[in-house]
Amino acid sequence: MARLFRVLSIDGGGIRGVIPATGLTEIERRTGKPISKSFDLIAGTSTGGILALALSAPNAEGNPRYTAREAAMIYEKEGGRIFTHSVWHKLFSCDFMLEEKYPSFGIEDVLNEYLGETRLKDALTDVLISSYEIEHSYPLFFWSKKAKERGGRYDWPMRQVGRATSAAPTFFEPHRLAEDEAELYYTAIDGGIFANNPAMCAYVEAICTYNVDRDDILLVSLGTGEIDHQLSYEAVKDWGALQWVRPILGMVLDGVSRTVQFQLETLLPSGDTEDRRYYRFQAKLDPRHSMMDNSTPENIHSLKEIGQSIIADNEQAFDRLCKELTRDE
Repeated sequence: MARLFRVLSIDGGGIRGVIPATGLTEIERRTGKPISKSFDLIAGTSTGGILALALSAPNAEGNPRYTAREAAMIYEKEGGRIFTHSVWHKLFSCDFMLEEKYPSFGIEDVLNEYLGETRLKDALTDVLISSYEIEHSYPLFFWSKKAKERGGRYDWPMRQVGRATSAAPTFFEPHRLAEDEAELYYTAIDGGIFANNPAMCAYVEAICTYNVDRDDILLVSLGTGEIDHQLSYEAVKDWGALQWVRPILGMVLDGVSRTVQFQLETLLPSGDTEDRRYYRFQAKLDPRHSMMDNSTPENIHSLKEIGQSIIADNEQAFDRLCKELTRDE
């Protein structure tokens, strides 16, 4: 049997990226090799995009700069710096109704520190990062394959790509990417508005760009937890824009992710069979752990436990997957 084209997809979800980071740590432990050497293409949105960039960024020796465990630790170490605001910011934004919830300097400082001047073309394995351009209204993808082949307007510093994919409306202001010489710029927001689960985007790219037959694709999709949005008619029938703004964002993200999951379960063998080629690891979240910006040590600990429970509940699937990821060695 020919070696399968291996695709990893990581959902968006803010601080809940701890959950897939825990799964990636387990995959590295079982396979004994970096994530960038286990997969041919890594797709990510928002926090998933940042993970994809961190795990594909090289160090000075050309090896992965961070292990999955080290990438997971970024949430624990830097979550409070990313999701931080002053009393004055809260006051002048009228409790975040007139301005984004968090100033951008926190997340930008963290991305600068961890990704530095590394560019998209430097990625150790191909990455596909989603965002959305708001001035011209189109999905915007950052793709290391194009950055390597074409350079120019396709090649951006990873820190800017990370900022663009994670510019979640109401949480952070949009990100302006600009190249002065070419007078080129993009105004980007979080790709989660159309591809919170970017697995279908990666699947299509594998077929159309890498010319991989659909029967030769292995796709691993890692979620950040999903929430059942149970809102009664009586509770919401008189809501206006102010009441809908927060819950509708969560519904959009979860709805997109579940739709993509259904589509790929239909297209690829996904059951407990020998020819399984689609793995989706996801968990139901208690509302206490559903917030994308709860960076307290207690919540991060709980998210780690959720990640560990996904591994324990899918022991055979993880074992089969990791054997497949090392089959050609």
